[in-house]
Amino acid sequence: MWRAAGGRLKHRGLRTGRADFYRWNTTAAGPESFHELTDLSLHIHASTAYSQLRSSDRSRPCSYSAAAAPLEHSLTTLDAALSSVIQLPLFSNPLLQILPPDGESSSRTVFRIDQKWPFQLKAVATEACFGEEEEVGVLPELEEIHDISLERSSKFEGGKALKAARARARRLFNRQQKLELDAWDAAVREYRKILVEMCRKKLAPNLPFAKSLMVSWFEPVRDEIAKELKAIEKEEPGEDRSHYGPLLKGAGLTADVLAVITMHRLVALMMQDVDSGCIRLANTAVLIGDAVEQEIKIRRALKKRKPKELAEEAEPPTPEEEKKEYLKDKLRRAIIERPRNVKEILKSLDPSQPWPSFIQAKLGCRLIDIMMSNSHINVPVSDCPEDGTEIRPAFRHVLKVPKGGLLRSYGAIVCDPHLRGRIDDSAKFIVMPYMPMLIPPRAWKGYHNGAYLHLRSVIMRTHGSKQQREAVRNTPRAQLQQVFRALDTLGAASWKINKEVFEVIEKLWSAGGGIGGLVDRKDVPLPPKPNTEDEAEMRSWRKVFYKGKRTNSERNSQRCDLELKLAVARSLKDEECFYYPHNLDFRGRAYPMHAHLNHLGSDVCRGMLLFAKGRPLGPTGLRWLKIHIANVFANGADKLPFDGRVAFAESNLEHVVASANQPLKNRWWLKAEDPFQCLAACIDLRNAMHSPNPEYYISHLPVHQDGSCNGLQHYAALGRDKTGARAVNLIGADYPADVYSGIAARVRTLVEEDARKDPAAVYAKLLVGHVDRKLVKQTVMTSVYGVTYVGARNQITNRLRDKGFILDEPTLYRTGCYAAKVTLNALGEMFGEARLIMNWLGQCAKVIANDGDSVRWITPLGLPVVQPYRRPGRHVVKTCLQCLILRTDTDQPVLAARQRSAFPPNFVHSMDGSHMMMTAVACQEAGLTFAGVHDSFWTHAGDVERMNVILREKFVELYEQPILENLLESFQKRWPKLKFPDLPVRGDLDLKEVLSSPYFFN
Repeated sequence: MWRAAGGRLKHRGLRTGRADFYRWNTTAAGPESFHELTDLSLHIHASTAYSQLRSSDRSRPCSYSAAAAPLEHSLTTLDAALSSVIQLPLFSNPLLQILPPDGESSSRTVFRIDQKWPFQLKAVATEACFGEEEEVGVLPELEEIHDISLERSSKFEGGKALKAARARARRLFNRQQKLELDAWDAAVREYRKILVEMCRKKLAPNLPFAKSLMVSWFEPVRDEIAKELKAIEKEEPGEDRSHYGPLLKGAGLTADVLAVITMHRLVALMMQDVDSGCIRLANTAVLIGDAVEQEIKIRRALKKRKPKELAEEAEPPTPEEEKKEYLKDKLRRAIIERPRNVKEILKSLDPSQPWPSFIQAKLGCRLIDIMMSNSHINVPVSDCPEDGTEIRPAFRHVLKVPKGGLLRSYGAIVCDPHLRGRIDDSAKFIVMPYMPMLIPPRAWKGYHNGAYLHLRSVIMRTHGSKQQREAVRNTPRAQLQQVFRALDTLGAASWKINKEVFEVIEKLWSAGGGIGGLVDRKDVPLPPKPNTEDEAEMRSWRKVFYKGKRTNSERNSQRCDLELKLAVARSLKDEECFYYPHNLDFRGRAYPMHAHLNHLGSDVCRGMLLFAKGRPLGPTGLRWLKIHIANVFANGADKLPFDGRVAFAESNLEHVVASANQPLKNRWWLKAEDPFQCLAACIDLRNAMHSPNPEYYISHLPVHQDGSCNGLQHYAALGRDKTGARAVNLIGADYPADVYSGIAARVRTLVEEDARKDPAAVYAKLLVGHVDRKLVKQTVMTSVYGVTYVGARNQITNRLRDKGFILDEPTLYRTGCYAAKVTLNALGEMFGEARLIMNWLGQCAKVIANDGDSVRWITPLGLPVVQPYRRPGRHVVKTCLQCLILRTDTDQPVLAARQRSAFPPNFVHSMDGSHMMMTAVACQEAGLTFAGVHDSFWTHAGDVERMNVILREKFVELYEQPILENLLESFQKRWPKLKFPDLPVRGDLDLKEVLSSPYFFN
């Protein structure tokens, strides 16, 4: 450990991994030793400067990382000891080349202080640190956070380096503020600039289709909104104006900004909707109204503190323009640095916050009405260019009737088909408010205190559940400290874009997609309507036609989704690092708050993401890198024992290197189930194999360890189910157990027995030879969610239909019924005690729901959970477009059946969320970078073995608690008059067997 004493840093000894780093004491060093450099930043500058001095000599390199990012990046060798007290936004991911003096071996000693090196370092330290004017950064909170007081070394002017470093960090901080505060204004400035350019040049600029449309809409929409704002100022009467007018009056929100918010939110929602080009009016209006509300509150908060107050706090620069800029910057910083004051300001300005949903809906409908009246699109009249174009509204308000006609019609906004076919282009220009952060998220300290600097952030996504929201708000902060800390740990993991994989995706997408899991950019051609009256022929045409329409609708949605992901990647690809703030769903599972490009996403998302902080592979990392290649390649390779997976990677090493070198030419990686993650692994393995010593190769690749049907693992632990535990790898074995193959084998045996014993067993005979892992996998997976017989029947019938060996639909249906019954019986045999636990949870929920209450419990980390399933309250709101029915937050009767069926899976999800958060905190304490995706835990290849030990220990620690006993006691305490069933009998599984099970997570 380092500690500050008398202005000097003292070191008590340091060992990291197997490498001996510098070991020296504070008494036996001469004037040339490092403790004369009392400034932390100079230590780092000096080591980096030395690496730069020697970087031209690459004959004997010993690589280590100086990857840098605020708060968490640290050097992994010379400056490893400083990792707890320093962060480096200074050097962007360099790979430093450290060469020891002649005659010394670099096989074990990475860096050691001796009498020769300090002189060489001194010779370049001053020039490297102070030779340029550019400022670089260390966060100003450094001394406060870590309670370190450093004296500046006059000999080496270390204070200057620290000051420059702080300035760099402040610039990062200001950039993050700008992203949150200035997004809408930046879009306004861009539109204005384009319009001015168009007027000056008397012609339209060469803009992409989507952007040219938005530019053409901006001016008329803005002008119409300006008229509305003027009417509000004059207090002229108007429909709904009395509701939203007072909130807009004097709010400081211009017509330009309101126009951009309306356009961008409407188009973004249109892109995200799975119905492709059709979005519900009620939801859209409320979301647009909410976006306006949040922007108004941010602006009011920024205006609250007067510039005169800020001018008294510090002496500004003398020139008038600099003074204004300085005060503006101070104003914003003051808001960020005093988040509690912001909350007080907002409360004093708007005591009734948040705005009622009916006001949001009325304002949103008025803005949508203006948008529809002033946004048009030129559409070709026919395929012949000479026929010209016609002008049509880009968006229309319609009434839609749900399929089946059992529900009421609802209002919707639909976009023109010509626009819908090209709306994915607009992803590049859409303002996305909740982007990944450029600095570490604010630590969570309360229900709405944490994560983003200015944007509204709540710790739990309650989806309007008043009971859940109040339960979390009323929980003492001390009880939630573990949850806060876990979310902070997940948010502190820094990321960067894998540029090599990103470029491959861009090229494949530009070439038309349709490969590697990318959606095809072209629609399927629709057959022309036949000129016939034959009903059979028309029925056949309709079947093909509507299937093609569904396919094209799905492709359009997928194209929009991919374009949004790529737009985020483009904006981040040159950043040194970025961060994902996390919050929770109501069950206690953690999710990134940014929705599009994150590690919970698809293979495309995961392939594009790397840890920004690199770590050496060390003695075991190369092996885990090879195992990771087999895991993401899958196709059976991921079911092999670890040695078999290593052998798979080694036997395909030629393909791995060829794929990494020329991925567009050598396409072995495209055979993988997760092709882009496989490509990323190929690139990292190639780099490691080509480095002088793979142990010192710095890897940024996240390596995954996934649970084996994790929901059933938790059920087996709850029920101490030994048979089930063996099926899901809670008990060690030489080969990994595959629960899906195990259930398939049991189903196959039962089917063959039925076919042999009963000559009349027609459906059993049909299934013989057709039962495989794929047939039962979905049913086994959803058994955790309490899948019913009907659900299992539908799942298995769909799989049988895909196989195509039963063409008669009634026979297919009856065979599916039989297969579903046999599969559920096999599950009951293999997970006997687990099924008892599932049934017991459902019975308890039934007792509570029949009493008219929601099921609620507290997770092992102290998080209260309340199931939100109640009959929705409804409120009719008259708007300028139509009457809307809005859901309200009321104490309506509970949905008893939903409360019962959802409790078992929700409870287990709260357990897996607790396990993940416990593991995250423990990994952070051990110095590991950690990311989690529910039942998939990620870290660097060199740290996988340490993470594996930790996640097993935390699983055992979690289930050594009397989880079910505590749950029953809490039920009895909360509902003393109700009679709950006794706890079921559990098995004799020894949980400690998990500690030695190699394939528990693998």
